[in-house]
Amino acid sequence: MRAPHCGKTPAFVVLVLLAGALSGACGGEPQATDRPAGDASLGFAAPEYSAAIESARGVLGAVMEEEAIPGLSVAVGRGTEILWSEGFGYSDLTHQVKVTPLTKFRVGSVSKPITAAALALLVEAGALDLDAPVQTYVPSFPEKIWPVTTRQLAGHIGGIRHYLGMENFSSVNYPDVLSGLEIFKDDPLINEPGTEFSYSSYGWNLVSAVIEGAADEPFLEYMHREVFDALGMENTIADYNQPVIPYRTRFYARGMGGQVVNAPYVDNSYKWAGGGFLSTPEDLLIFANAHAAPGYLQAGTLELLFTSQTLRDGSETGYGIGWGSATNDHGETVVSHTGGSVGGRTVMTLNRENGLIVAIVANLSSAPMSNGLAGRIEELFR
Repeated sequence: MRAPHCGKTPAFVVLVLLAGALSGACGGEPQATDRPAGDASLGFAAPEYSAAIESARGVLGAVMEEEAIPGLSVAVGRGTEILWSEGFGYSDLTHQVKVTPLTKFRVGSVSKPITAAALALLVEAGALDLDAPVQTYVPSFPEKIWPVTTRQLAGHIGGIRHYLGMENFSSVNYPDVLSGLEIFKDDPLINEPGTEFSYSSYGWNLVSAVIEGAADEPFLEYMHREVFDALGMENTIADYNQPVIPYRTRFYARGMGGQVVNAPYVDNSYKWAGGGFLSTPEDLLIFANAHAAPGYLQAGTLELLFTSQTLRDGSETGYGIGWGSATNDHGETVVSHTGGSVGGRTVMTLNRENGLIVAIVANLSSAPMSNGLAGRIEELFR
């Protein structure tokens, strides 16, 4: 699924403005299966999986109807082959623009495993010690009553709080990663690090600052070069508000009466690492496949990401570094992440035993994107 590069990478700001246009010009489509002519909503459909695809369409169609989801996109793959990718419904209800595999959605917390890849590369390069206090890389972050490490932050056991009230509806633009830390940096830890699992997107704000410090360059520049560009994720980009980003969906929510309405305006610049990226299911397949076997990352690094962290009392959290891990009904290990954002929901799963990958995205805040739904789709392609 890796897309070829198109020569020299443009300047960063130009990349932001032209990302969607470049993706089409670069010919970055998977080579394993040809895109069928005709309906642009259909990306790939492997003929040998036609029955599975029809059943999966029925599953997703029922979910869309029941939940009034305006638009949804899905991709299923194994290794370098896309078995199926297709868009459903509308990316823009006002203008009746249909979802296609190129439509970019907010992937929410699926940004965390994507960011974890950057963290892993720095560890492999010897530039980052996961068990050093975060002030080693972010000296401006205030010391707390207990030391906090990057490993703990990345596993949600670092004691950093999550959103309070309506903070996740922030419309403030933060010009850089360090400025986003102002939201919570002076708050006390909610528990001693290593003693409790407490999900925290703000912890990943701090992870992005650690990456900046260890890499000695801006977080998003490092992400683009070492993750997005390196893997050929041509349709993944930070959710900047000002630039026109080709194929970006509009975002929807449910109103007080249950009707679909435009989602509130938000600015995700405060949380790129933990929930601020746009992507497509096909790009998420590329990303997950890079974690299916050693290559992009070393074998030991993959285990580092996927292995559950352990609390001080010996209990496992089920969450490693940016990835959750669980066993399915077949006794197989599935690593995954879900994502929720204002106007978006996402799920991405990778079965480590059979290599099947499922990615589903929707443009409705309340859409029920879950491991259970992804598991139903995976089951059809076994």
